[in-house]
Amino acid sequence: MHQAIGEKHWIIPDGFIPPASAPGAYESHESICVLNCASEEARLTITIFFEDRDPLENIAYVVPGRRTKHIRTSSLSANGASIPVGVPYAIEVLSDVPVIVQYSRLDATQAENALMSVVAYPIK
Repeated sequence: MHQAIGEKHWIIPDGFIPPASAPGAYESHESICVLNCASEEARLTITIFFEDRDPLENIAYVVPGRRTKHIRTSSLSANGASIPVGVPYAIEVLSDVPVIVQYSRLDATQAENALMSVVAYPIK
């Protein structure tokens, strides 16, 4: 049995899906990257917070044991609502087993693409 490492509560304070991408091979996007080193699956609950509207709550996602998942934020939805493009947001990730959470953004709004990737803030 493989031991779980990481934390159960993570915060990503800066989210923003650009409203357009430059012509070419890449599309602007953001991903929550989750590594589950434990043998058992990690059941995630994701909340998306906004500046001017109620949050999208109780978004469920499962990461199998000893696997990684890259969750595109544009694919997340709750009660028929999703994250609008061009709107700042923040993310809370809760897991029932410790996991590692990283956040990545590909900004392809111009021909010179920019990639940002950071480890999320763990809550102990």
